[in-house]
Amino acid sequence: MKRFLLPVLLLLSVLISCNNPSSRKTALTHDQMMEKATRTDKNGWIAVHLEGTPHVIGYQHGYLLADEIIDLRNTMKMLNENTTSKNWDFYRDESYRMFWSKIPQEYREEITGIAAGVNAKLGESKIDVKDLVAMNSQLEMPGYYVPWLENQQNPKPPEHCSAIAATGSWTSDGKIVMAHNNWSEYVIGQRWNIIMDIVPEKGNRIFMDAMPGYIHSGDDFNINSAGLIVTETTISAFRGFDTTGVAEFARARRAIQYSSSIDEWVAIMKERNTGGYANDWLIGDNKTGEIARLELGLKNQFLERTSDGYFVGANFPVNEKLAKEETSFDLSSREESPNMRRLRWEELMKENKGKIDVESAKAFMGDHYDMIRNQVRAGRFSLCGHIDEDEAGKKEMSWDGAYFHAGAVQGKATDSNLAKEMKLWAIMGHPCGQSFVAKTYLEAHPEYNYEKDFLRDMPGQVWTLFSISPK
Repeated sequence: MKRFLLPVLLLLSVLISCNNPSSRKTALTHDQMMEKATRTDKNGWIAVHLEGTPHVIGYQHGYLLADEIIDLRNTMKMLNENTTSKNWDFYRDESYRMFWSKIPQEYREEITGIAAGVNAKLGESKIDVKDLVAMNSQLEMPGYYVPWLENQQNPKPPEHCSAIAATGSWTSDGKIVMAHNNWSEYVIGQRWNIIMDIVPEKGNRIFMDAMPGYIHSGDDFNINSAGLIVTETTISAFRGFDTTGVAEFARARRAIQYSSSIDEWVAIMKERNTGGYANDWLIGDNKTGEIARLELGLKNQFLERTSDGYFVGANFPVNEKLAKEETSFDLSSREESPNMRRLRWEELMKENKGKIDVESAKAFMGDHYDMIRNQVRAGRFSLCGHIDEDEAGKKEMSWDGAYFHAGAVQGKATDSNLAKEMKLWAIMGHPCGQSFVAKTYLEAHPEYNYEKDFLRDMPGQVWTLFSISPK
């Protein structure tokens, strides 16, 4: 009898507790949820501090950046419909169907919170979870999933970024230096202007750049409180996609939030990899001074690491096996931007061995030297890309129209001393500081007028030091 009585009593106590209002968690008011959140606008950037449970972090994010999130959603909708012949409903439905159930619960709560925050700020239902999943997977769906779905033999996903990680005898103080510039369509890159300081309920504090509505960095410049510094550049002409995998944006966020070593970070990123947004990842461990490069393909993954050396990225595949089996990229062509930028990186490394610091890294991000023409000329071959000034566009990828409106849209840099305090330098717009004027550009290139309501000026800016918010 006692054997049956105990479970019954436990069940009764649970039922009584569930029906007792005093035992329930009291729902937080708007003011309570926003108590620890802040927003600061500076030199083209919007810096936000988010802190709390997953839902609270999401709500703060959505409320502080409501207008920017709606603007980005509408911009992505316009761009995808004009460049992939797929409408926004396709991206909403397909990304939700493929990814939502596999996203960890805390990030589903955060995404739900973002939608709640936006709608609370704007006073009506302006956005939903499907929109936000489509936005977060923008780097995976148009350039990787759609070509796979259409069985394209030589897909041309956009190439993003030039980057460096150096340590040991290559840097001025023997410690890590890391920097990155983001190559994007200008209409998207102009909106890649959020600096996020996230203090989650569980895991590491995160300091990163991002787009509004993103739970991850996207172009991937991350620092965490466990001493990791992470960035990447994409692998050119990559093909392949696994629809059973976990979205790259969810893995990237989980990796920076829960990893305290290079090995932990690599394990999370490799687990259930989709192949979408295939990257060469640069990872630094500030506790040891070690840096690593993970070339993360779908079939091939290669990890290199060193405590005295450097890794650079400019969208070239590193390993010949991966290049041959998973890309259509020609490693020998001098007409390929990644190959020429790789040569420029090697030249800069030889010239600067033992002298690399955060200031030189910032200069690298704005470098205009063209290895084809052997002169200073901003274009598709310079580390600071200005494809809108290049008559050839970028033939090896989807930005193949002459004078296409894309290139380096912002930059970030840090070193061991700054990262220890969770600080980074950032510049919005071309890292060289050169301006872009949308009206002048569209008058010269009316073939791109479909973006006239979305394309903005990129005024010349200055490098600005950002840090996490004090307690």
